[in-house]
Amino acid sequence: MKTIHNDLPQNILSLLHARQAPSLTALLSAACVGVAGCGGLGTVVAEELARAGVGTLILVDYDVVEPSNLNRQRYTLTQIGTPKVEALAENLAAACPTVTLCPIRERVTRENCSTIFRSCSFVAECFDDPASKAALVYGLRSMLPNCTVVAASGVAGIGDAELIKTIKVSDRLFVIGDLQTDADGSDGLFASRVGIVASLQAHLIIRLIAGAQS
Repeated sequence: MKTIHNDLPQNILSLLHARQAPSLTALLSAACVGVAGCGGLGTVVAEELARAGVGTLILVDYDVVEPSNLNRQRYTLTQIGTPKVEALAENLAAACPTVTLCPIRERVTRENCSTIFRSCSFVAECFDDPASKAALVYGLRSMLPNCTVVAASGVAGIGDAELIKTIKVSDRLFVIGDLQTDADGSDGLFASRVGIVASLQAHLIIRLIAGAQS
């Protein structure tokens, strides 16, 4: 595992989060969050958590950046062909110097997810494949019972944003989306709607780190 972090003067670091309550920034900086899947959901979740000041992000994906990704994923033309975890880590390191990044290029399975995310108190499930989603959720809930999973289901199309809901399945499992649409049976995938779900995932994780009761 390659760990990326930046060393900056303390006065610069404090200014980066000057618009946040110091008590919340302290809680966020101590947190370790996993992002399973670095596509349309994962790039947004990771960026928003990093900008909020989450201390450590475990970024996991096996794919490379493709041209069709760019309509909704936070990559650039120059990064086509680059492993997603490397490209995302590069982007986050440039914009969010307070975060420690652990990019892992690996396929996540039910068998290995507990090892990959063993240091995480929270994991954002950001896959687009239903089987991968289920494997991650079942694996983490059975092998890391103290880890909270914030999953997504139903992010496609251009449907009303009000159809997107946050469902509390249990104290350690939440699902965000409309629970219905998929890329094959809709108008496709758009940055706006995918981004809404991703932002809700990131916001819920921030709230949970802060101790909010959802």
